[in-house]
Amino acid sequence: MNSEKLQQLSRQLEGEFHFDSTMRTLYATDASAYREMPLAVAFPKTVADIKTLISFARREGTSLIPRTAGTSLAGQVVGGGIVVDVSRTFTQILEVNQAEGWVRVQPGVIRDELNMFLKPYGLYFGPETSTANRAMIGGMVGNNSCGSNSIVYGSAREHLLSVKAILSDGTETEFSQLSLPEFEAKCRGENTSGELETRIYQATKAMLSHEQTQENIRREFPKPSIQRRNTGYAIDLLLESEPFTAGKEPFNFCKLIAGSEGTLAFLTEIKLHVDPLPPKEIGLLCVHCNSVDESLRANLVALRYKPTASELMDHYVLECTKTNIEQSQNRFFVQGDPGAILVVELSSNSREEIDQRAAALVAELKQNDLGYHYPLVFGPDVKKVWTLRKAGLGLLSNVPGDAKPVAVIEDTAVDVNDLPEFIREFNLTLEQYNLYCVHYAHAGTGELHLRPIINLKTEEGNKLFRTIAEEIASLVKKYRGSLSGEHGDGRLRGEFIPFMIGEENYKLLEEVKRVWDPGNLFNPGKIVNTPSMNTSLRYEPGQQTPDFDTVFKFRQQDGVLRAAELCNGSGDCRKTHLTGGTMCPSYMVTRNEKDTTRGRANVMREFLTNSSKKNRFDHVEIKEAMDLCLSCKGCKSECPSNVDVAKLKAEFLQHYYDANGVPFRTRMVGSFTNLNKLAALAPGMYNFLFKNTTTAGIAKKMMGFAPQRTLPLLQEVTLQNWFKKHKSKKANQPKGKKKVYLFCDEFTNYNDTHIGKTAVLLLEKLGYEVEIPKHEESGRTFMSKGLLRDAKKIAQQNVALLKDVITAETPLVGIEPSAILSFRDEYLDLVEKDQVEDAKSLSINCLQFDEFIAREIINKRIEKDIFKEEQKLIKLHGHCHQKALSSVIYTQQMLTLPANYKVEVIPSGCCGMAGSFGYEAEHYEVSMKVGELVLFPTVRQQPEEVIIAAPGTSCRHQIHDGTGRKALHPIEVLYNALK
Repeated sequence: MNSEKLQQLSRQLEGEFHFDSTMRTLYATDASAYREMPLAVAFPKTVADIKTLISFARREGTSLIPRTAGTSLAGQVVGGGIVVDVSRTFTQILEVNQAEGWVRVQPGVIRDELNMFLKPYGLYFGPETSTANRAMIGGMVGNNSCGSNSIVYGSAREHLLSVKAILSDGTETEFSQLSLPEFEAKCRGENTSGELETRIYQATKAMLSHEQTQENIRREFPKPSIQRRNTGYAIDLLLESEPFTAGKEPFNFCKLIAGSEGTLAFLTEIKLHVDPLPPKEIGLLCVHCNSVDESLRANLVALRYKPTASELMDHYVLECTKTNIEQSQNRFFVQGDPGAILVVELSSNSREEIDQRAAALVAELKQNDLGYHYPLVFGPDVKKVWTLRKAGLGLLSNVPGDAKPVAVIEDTAVDVNDLPEFIREFNLTLEQYNLYCVHYAHAGTGELHLRPIINLKTEEGNKLFRTIAEEIASLVKKYRGSLSGEHGDGRLRGEFIPFMIGEENYKLLEEVKRVWDPGNLFNPGKIVNTPSMNTSLRYEPGQQTPDFDTVFKFRQQDGVLRAAELCNGSGDCRKTHLTGGTMCPSYMVTRNEKDTTRGRANVMREFLTNSSKKNRFDHVEIKEAMDLCLSCKGCKSECPSNVDVAKLKAEFLQHYYDANGVPFRTRMVGSFTNLNKLAALAPGMYNFLFKNTTTAGIAKKMMGFAPQRTLPLLQEVTLQNWFKKHKSKKANQPKGKKKVYLFCDEFTNYNDTHIGKTAVLLLEKLGYEVEIPKHEESGRTFMSKGLLRDAKKIAQQNVALLKDVITAETPLVGIEPSAILSFRDEYLDLVEKDQVEDAKSLSINCLQFDEFIAREIINKRIEKDIFKEEQKLIKLHGHCHQKALSSVIYTQQMLTLPANYKVEVIPSGCCGMAGSFGYEAEHYEVSMKVGELVLFPTVRQQPEEVIIAAPGTSCRHQIHDGTGRKALHPIEVLYNALK
């Protein structure tokens, strides 16, 4: 289609419309194995916009693909038409009725945020997918999502009361429950929106009234006892309503619309039944079993105790959690190396009742020789266990190399009583092909997510992808199960539906699509008339993975491209500030897919794979996607696949500069240390120039810095020079009980000297002998600006200088988190092969100041009685790199050394400054908006006597510029607490 027509359409819309290569690339994939470049991407602002898009699609012979969070696993939102993303605009909670127990929302409302809104009303929307902190109601209805608690709450279908929708002829209508007379009236054309809606009712009545049809449906569709069922359109459930089956519930097209994957109508409003809040007390009985089979037999016992969830993790999932930074902390309850853990959730308003039920369940399990360890978890630890379980999907993709656990047969559901035998046969089937499978998720409702490891880049892998799908489809049919339990048919399972339910029933599904959408406008190629399931994949068979000569070695990921390919599209990076966490701060502000870890990884993967340029990094599209990355490192720990976009961005920038030159500002920021070294010769003059409004304004304009920013000033003396004098004064004094090496980073040396001095004095007061060893700057400024070859030289020099000095007994302690943590992160992948082991050994003994103090507390080397006993409240904002690579827990432990000091962590993500990012004129607005999400409002609310603490120099500067409050380094707080 020519661009002129698309430009005309863009002018007709109130919302945004894009057809550039960057945006199309961002929307070419979802969380599935599929990839297809869309024609364009629309962000409709109004219902009128959606009607305009429908009219255009009908006139021009293209299609519309409704999309919310894009976490679908069967290719539901991948296609060649116009992707219509409602996740940024249709986000309103419209009405809640507490007495009747319902809520009316737009499709872009996030499930978890809906429940935050409902909580004060004592209400709760039950279906809970593992993606609930970013999954949206429109997508959950389209997919008929279930989740871990479907034993109690069922699927989205059971909660769907009515929808407002636009049909393929552009008419608006509402579908809701109808009495028999109301249904008949609709069939006569009364109270419908027009001819199309009338035909829909008439065709449905004709289709389902036929006796032979009814018999075929009841015989061939999945067993009614299977709770999770998304096989085709739900005509089997429509059949079980009053017009066709006497004594059943009233007719409601919502039964059909739930699970229809946006192929029948475009939803604009959704009315949901909501339940009372669940019981206050929750206990998780974590049954450790020796095998998956044992856990499935334990599951049948557990179900007799009426759990609210019964979820499984096998040893492959548990093994993955050992090396994930965030999830390794959630393994606190795991004993040994179990073959599987069955997590049984028991809920009640009484903990005593949970204890009793759990004890009875454990007794029966032991009696049947099922399980070997049965920890019962309560309180905040419950969330940790569920976080561990839910991370399974992303963690499984974090496997080096091209073979990955593939979503192909991961959504099969059978009667729960058939599950042990079904899984036994399932694994025997895989063994024939020398495959093994990862097992996790919903044992309690007869559905495990099962993922074989396949390399889809090879011809053999592509064929195996299809062969396994065919084999398992036959097995599911043997048990009369559902090939899709909750992830949907999409384009992955659509072509197997005729086999699963029979050709006659499949013709009925085709008729449903034809009647509702005669022009095939809405999401074509999903559920019915799907292309072959092993075509249009993200990786083409025979696809080569090019090697790149990179500065970072990407050793663990086997190259930069595979580091980007770790992203499986699960969309954890689309969570908002209300959910918590750091990743991705710019997305939290813009709500733009481009500003997610997923978006950035997808764009980089696309061009590194398909570019025809000699320097494949030389693409402005990658630059656009990386522009608002703050290099916060949140993705390194919070992304289940550990996709480190900060690292990818730095590597990209180095190669982009190779092709296009290094910008002046970039070189100036990277050379921060050298410039400060020069300025330190006349700090008074420097400070005068940068405090003076006129000269500072000129400097900021030259540098491309925001005029609103205050600039960091120099101290009268550097920390290095002060320390030399200080050390000479103490030459004849007794040595401390233990030697500590202090890393004099470039920020503390020149700008925050007072904090460095305080650190030295505090350590000495605590009885330590402090030395500053010979070392270079950290290289952080070079890394942050993508000047990696400069950073590499520094890393190699520092490793050489410190490898024989720093040991477990004499650690290197750092003040600025981003500087000291470079040793634990980037250095390991910057140094050459001959220095890797030295870098690893060094990294183990490089500690943040708070980590060192916390360790000394554990070793009983610091006494509390040397601190004041006055009461103080400290509000702590942790540094992003600290959260990603360490933990704020150590800072809390350090700051609670004084007996009456109370520390509350501000639930903020990134502060928004991120080194030079927040200074840069074009990034200033986003920087401040990030701060306004949580950090600034929290700080402003604090009385003057509350101490604001932040270990990061950029964070303290951002707090000052955003709130006018002075934040202290935790070192200063602790020093001030000394008696």
